[in-house]
Amino acid sequence: MSVATDRKPPATWSEFWLQVARSAAGRARSVLRTDQPAWARPALLVLAAASAWSYSWRADRPVNIEIYYAAAARSMTAGLSNFFFGAFDPAGTITLDKLPGAFWLQAISVGLFGARNWALVLPQVIEGTLSVLVLYRVVRKLAGPAAGLIAAAILAVSPATVALNRGNISDTLMILLVLLAADSTLSAVTSERWRPVLIAGVWVGLAFQAKMLEAWLVLPALAACYLLAAPGGWLQRLRRCGAMVLLAVAVSLSWMTVVTLWPASARPYIDGSTSNSAFQQVFVYNGFGRLDQATPDQLVNQTIRLGISISPPPSWHRLLTGEWGRDAGWLLAAAVIALVAGLVARRHEPRTDVIRAGLLLWGIWLITLFAAFSAATTINTYYTAALAPPAAALLGMGVVLAWRYRERPWAWLAVGAAVIASAAYAAWLLPASGTGLPGWLRPAVIAVTAAGICGLAAAVWKGRAAWLAAIALAGAAAAALLIPAVASASVVASGLGPFQTPFEPAKETADITAFLSAGFDIRPALLALEKANAYDPDLMATQTAALAAPFIWASDREVLPIGGFTGTIPEPTEATLQHLVRTGVVSTFLQSPTTTDPRLTWIARNCLHVKVTRSARSVPALAVYFCLG
Repeated sequence: MSVATDRKPPATWSEFWLQVARSAAGRARSVLRTDQPAWARPALLVLAAASAWSYSWRADRPVNIEIYYAAAARSMTAGLSNFFFGAFDPAGTITLDKLPGAFWLQAISVGLFGARNWALVLPQVIEGTLSVLVLYRVVRKLAGPAAGLIAAAILAVSPATVALNRGNISDTLMILLVLLAADSTLSAVTSERWRPVLIAGVWVGLAFQAKMLEAWLVLPALAACYLLAAPGGWLQRLRRCGAMVLLAVAVSLSWMTVVTLWPASARPYIDGSTSNSAFQQVFVYNGFGRLDQATPDQLVNQTIRLGISISPPPSWHRLLTGEWGRDAGWLLAAAVIALVAGLVARRHEPRTDVIRAGLLLWGIWLITLFAAFSAATTINTYYTAALAPPAAALLGMGVVLAWRYRERPWAWLAVGAAVIASAAYAAWLLPASGTGLPGWLRPAVIAVTAAGICGLAAAVWKGRAAWLAAIALAGAAAAALLIPAVASASVVASGLGPFQTPFEPAKETADITAFLSAGFDIRPALLALEKANAYDPDLMATQTAALAAPFIWASDREVLPIGGFTGTIPEPTEATLQHLVRTGVVSTFLQSPTTTDPRLTWIARNCLHVKVTRSARSVPALAVYFCLG
């Protein structure tokens, strides 16, 4: 293996950031390099086009859009301050309860194309398609173009991936950026250069801006891969790995540091914190508090009873059953088998063996995320999309390793175990009925699995017949991927999105559709308020930002959110609200009729309760108060 001589870090920070930009451009070009087999590029382009279509077809339906994030994206187009700080409302009184990184791209799209649902989804379609291409590049480095194409195809047809990329959720960008970090880490493993090590840290830091602490969960996998397989001595590898981690932390904390140093009076209040602190928002509200405290969804449910579904309690098997299993669990058993078999097969290779390093990278990634999602208080189903890249990579590498070791019976035994485990588990996950579930799927997977096992048995019997081994592997792949592929197709055909899962109960689909669509359709609420002569869109406040969101998205007018997303944040204060009422700045309030928040009980005592007819689609029941000032 040739070793590069570029062993020094960049001389200046401007030179380093220029290298980051060049690295990104190089990765985009290298995916379609001409030194690949003739079949690789056309197959990859077809796969990328199919991915983009599946992510975008009917993806602009209201049921796929998180209205809270949509309102923030529109508010962020109101000015540079709103954009930089991630303001939730047009007046910039409070921020999102997340870091704004991923929403900057959505705000740019909305600014360019207008407040349209498809403008919100477009960045995720692009990011998801790029993730397929980047995973191909990464796995191709490890095990060749065939493994890369198999991994990319598995990622593209993963139900969790398809559902996630059909909405405006920040996880899509986080997944793309950590895949770029994995790509840079593997470049560093095959050389002694500083640049790819540092660039990997930058990608992790940028991923942190999209999804906060979840991005740091991949650092153990990146560090283990580099420390195990990179050239050089232990001290050299430790020094460079430490530099990667330090740079990742520095980039991660950069926005929060700027916000902390900025005068609080000159920026929005930081939602998710009780002390106007970005660090509290990230590390408590969105971080370690998720392990032993009520989550934001639970808090907003307690505040105004929005009816948001809550995940099963933490357990080791939470991701393996029910809707969470049907979103991402299909191929986890096969991925674990591929990981173990691959590590056993490569156990005698040199320390710098790239394939074993790749297996370690994806294996630690998968196990770390699985453990974190299992321990969290509650999770949304779309979180599990982060498990799809490592599972897909392990399976892509596993198929190629099985081919390379096809003359050894244990290779076919591992493939057979993976096929049987995947098919049996997937069939067990199938419900009796559900949205988009075809009646023929269960018998079809049984038949295809039986045919695949027969093919594997024939390949073992005729171990030296390469054509038979190829057919057997193709049959095994078809048996393992049939149900996930049909599940993804049903997600697209049924127009589902991040908040839904394949083959979910029909009633659940109807309830979610009604709930999310009602958030977009504010006409019943507007009509009721207008009939009561109590609505002025410039003088309105709501309990929680969740209630303000549909009004802001529909009108781009200021609606004052009281208490942030959960309704529990001390902004604005009771004194501020009283001043706004007495000066006539705010006159109309939407709030829970049973609230115990002192700010809103003051409103209830001192303002006129307007009786309105509740629309059948209204969620939830709210009280309307009109204050005369």
